[in-house]
Amino acid sequence: MITKHAKIEYVWLDGYKPEPTLRSKTKVITLENPTQPIQFEDIPDWSFDGSSTQQAEGGSSDCILRPVKAYNDVFRSGRSLIVLCEVLNADHTPHESNHRADLGDGVESESIWFGYEQEYTLIAENGRPLGFPDAGYPEDQGPYYCAVGHGNVTGRRVVETHMDMCLAAGIELTGVNAEVMLGQWEFQVLGKGAKSAADDLWMARYLLHKVTEEMNLRVEFHPKPVKGDWNGSGLHTNFSNNAMRTIGGEKLFTQICEAMGERHNEAIRVYGSDNEQRLTGNHETQHIDEFSYGLSDRGASIRIPIVVPENDWKGYLEDRRPASNANPYDIAKEIVSVLNRVNVPIYINGA
Repeated sequence: MITKHAKIEYVWLDGYKPEPTLRSKTKVITLENPTQPIQFEDIPDWSFDGSSTQQAEGGSSDCILRPVKAYNDVFRSGRSLIVLCEVLNADHTPHESNHRADLGDGVESESIWFGYEQEYTLIAENGRPLGFPDAGYPEDQGPYYCAVGHGNVTGRRVVETHMDMCLAAGIELTGVNAEVMLGQWEFQVLGKGAKSAADDLWMARYLLHKVTEEMNLRVEFHPKPVKGDWNGSGLHTNFSNNAMRTIGGEKLFTQICEAMGERHNEAIRVYGSDNEQRLTGNHETQHIDEFSYGLSDRGASIRIPIVVPENDWKGYLEDRRPASNANPYDIAKEIVSVLNRVNVPIYINGA
């Protein structure tokens, strides 16, 4: 039976600091033409109580949710969508917590690509990483990275379910793998356009939280979930534009790396809280107070992938500084500002 109702789940970022958390609520709307797919323009703005999300005072608590991107709803049957929203003030201006709006216009050219490598840790009900004993530690790092087999890997069912749901939702997930620490995983998201790429990463995080809800697991994005001789969690960010991919040249890549070094302190300020616990100079990191770049160097701030010189110095760069809890809108803004700073053309609209 065709229903005239559609379920729309609104997802947004709250005002908590130092990093926002995800919120959602669902609206049932009535469709004028129930035989047609839900049209994005038919999804209305919606208000919420900002005083409960650190985004307003109780005496003037209304904030506005404005849908900016729709995804297939992989949790509900029937006619439904999940929409990512920007938060607006009551007068419809961008809320101060709305870092997506801070990116401004002119950053959605498909020329600029972002590949986010999102690391995270699954936390069991005992408050320890999945697979860790209740007391003490498992075998030292070594056998867990990209591993298979009982004792070497935990949580694969979560990861596989999440991957399937992201793909079904319309997110371009490009891969997953077990990470260096037991219970630690990574997924990769590729996006074209600074806002769109960050949107997809936030939605992928949201889907991961929902998948783990029913499994009595918690997702931990802290950059150093286990103190001591254990790898931290990062959000390595790969980026490129037309100039880097099609014109290239060692001089161009060196210019970009040098410009990133000039803004190292500014970048660190927005690359995630508690990142100093991860960027120690150990465990495949450069020290937080130092900046470096190097060919195939995972201990550098910026890695130049080996495929770049092998491809006539054309390709992408990897910023290894962002922490796993960083806001991808802030990362994108910083990287775009560097590309503009060295007059590397972003080629708006592919021109």
